[in-house]
Amino acid sequence: MRNHLEAVGIDFGTTNSSVALATKNSQVKLASFPFCGAETPSFRSVVYFEQLQSGTGAKRTHSLTGPAAIEHYLQAEEKGRLIQSLKSHLSSRSLTGTSIFGRHHKLPELISRMLSDLRKHAERQFGKPIRYAMVGRPVRFVGAENDEDEKFALARLREAFTIAGFEHVDFELEPVAAAYTYEATLDHEELILIGDFGGGTSDFSLLRVGPEVRRRGRTARDLLGNSGVGLAGDAFDARIVRQLVSPALGSNSEARSLDKILPAVPAWIYANLERWHYLSFLRTNEVREILKSARTRSFEPKKIEALIAIVEEDLGYQLHQAVQRVKLELSDRQSAEFRFREGGLDLKIPVARSDFESWIVDELRTIEECIDSLLRKSGVQPSDVERVFLTGGSSFVPAVRLIFARRFGKDRIRGGDEFTSVAHGLALRAAESVHGNG
Repeated sequence: MRNHLEAVGIDFGTTNSSVALATKNSQVKLASFPFCGAETPSFRSVVYFEQLQSGTGAKRTHSLTGPAAIEHYLQAEEKGRLIQSLKSHLSSRSLTGTSIFGRHHKLPELISRMLSDLRKHAERQFGKPIRYAMVGRPVRFVGAENDEDEKFALARLREAFTIAGFEHVDFELEPVAAAYTYEATLDHEELILIGDFGGGTSDFSLLRVGPEVRRRGRTARDLLGNSGVGLAGDAFDARIVRQLVSPALGSNSEARSLDKILPAVPAWIYANLERWHYLSFLRTNEVREILKSARTRSFEPKKIEALIAIVEEDLGYQLHQAVQRVKLELSDRQSAEFRFREGGLDLKIPVARSDFESWIVDELRTIEECIDSLLRKSGVQPSDVERVFLTGGSSFVPAVRLIFARRFGKDRIRGGDEFTSVAHGLALRAAESVHGNG
């Protein structure tokens, strides 16, 4: 036991992160962060770099993270560099880092800036020094194709925490952490399936939970199996951009090149647009020249002009927020309207839920296959599963919930706080490690 340490759980997510502290009597406190005059338990997983000019005319690079980074980015007349979804690159050996204002920053160092600010903010709020954390990890990191990739990703994440000032971290599977949150509400034993839908991964675990498990201490036999896929909310968003937004920005537009009719803009530019956290990378002289030429030659120059505005004004965050809004509206209604009014653009595009579901059919099938494979490998029948606990933003999507309703019955599905249940569970898991069971 490490009684001198605080029981802190950190859910470092692709899109959002959160921090929780568990006391010795198992009470859990969530850290909150100021954003636009309010408080939010979600810390946006972003880093923003800007250049500030001193009185002598010299420039220095300044960085901000989380909600403060978003506020500065939105208010800045001359945009700096907003970097997002860094967690999704942890398993990639080819992406070592990126150059920002002439200096190369390694990936663990970029991530550590967020983790350091998370730690310092939590220390101020909780009034306690934080040097240890129970950290969530996905069952499968995005892009990991084998165990070596998994180890590589985990080692980089551990390095980021070390750079951020943590002396020791333990890792727990994110769906298992979510199970701790659900388990705290039980007065009996259950076999449950946890579905954790993040920005970059969808993770699933089958495990036994309940007060008796807590009393005797959890063992490896209580975890019947786990599985995961490297897709979730970001993949759904990409489909909305491809099918709904990109056509309004000229993805289907053609242009005359000598005596041939060709696509006005190369497809790879729209592919980067789909991965909205890559939009900043399109602000290069090469892309500017490509788009300028396309606007001149295109049969639909206004659409190319709209694309140029989004790239030049680096409107990736605003575009993503608009995509998130329409996705959320489609979770409640059969139809909605995509609205994007930024940088002189005013896009209004109607969309039906049935269209959205047809766009993500491949992703839904992959999730279904993952769940069915987990049941088979674990030797568990759907009728054996007493509860299904879903967490994460994409668990709101009706087509996702339908996957579980068909297999387990709608009445067995439960949900918690979809954005903080993992951090809550990680803190409870940390309390076991720090204070011991009971």
